[in-house]
Amino acid sequence: MIVLDRRRFVSVAFHSVAALLAFPLRARSEGSSSPGPLSQAHIDALTSSRFVYVSPLKRDGSESSCHAEVWYAWLDGRVVMTVSSDGWKSKSIDRGLEGARVWVGDYGPVNRQSSSGQGFRQGPSFRARAQKLQDPELLERLLREYARKYPDEIGKWRDRMRTGHAEGSRVLIRYRPEAD
Repeated sequence: MIVLDRRRFVSVAFHSVAALLAFPLRARSEGSSSPGPLSQAHIDALTSSRFVYVSPLKRDGSESSCHAEVWYAWLDGRVVMTVSSDGWKSKSIDRGLEGARVWVGDYGPVNRQSSSGQGFRQGPSFRARAQKLQDPELLERLLREYARKYPDEIGKWRDRMRTGHAEGSRVLIRYRPEAD
């Protein structure tokens, strides 16, 4: 029989719980497409939906008022999009505000939803950590996915997006899901 004193018991219990809580995040490699902290319903929505709605989180954890339907791709277990480098999604990251709330679904343009403009809140959502990237290979993967998802619209935007990335007026943002 092993007898643990109180200090040793607390230490063992703390490290065991910490290891269990960290496992889903540590188990995912950067290129993994495993769901990690997301449910299968989230994964299904992310693979089938045309839009996400993203709100950067303020320092106190509350949502910013920046909400709009956004083209995206679900690549390597992350939500990836291209945005204006001077827009709030990009600027918030520059200010150290890397947390975000992401909703999945097609609820129409925010300004044309119900009078409150909050219809997207019906969809599945999750917290995420944002990262800005300049990655030409990822941009090309994203544009190929956009061509599949948005075949009627991409012709108007593809060259603008490429040019914007080349000149710095656009940036890739990748949102990594986190446990709520």
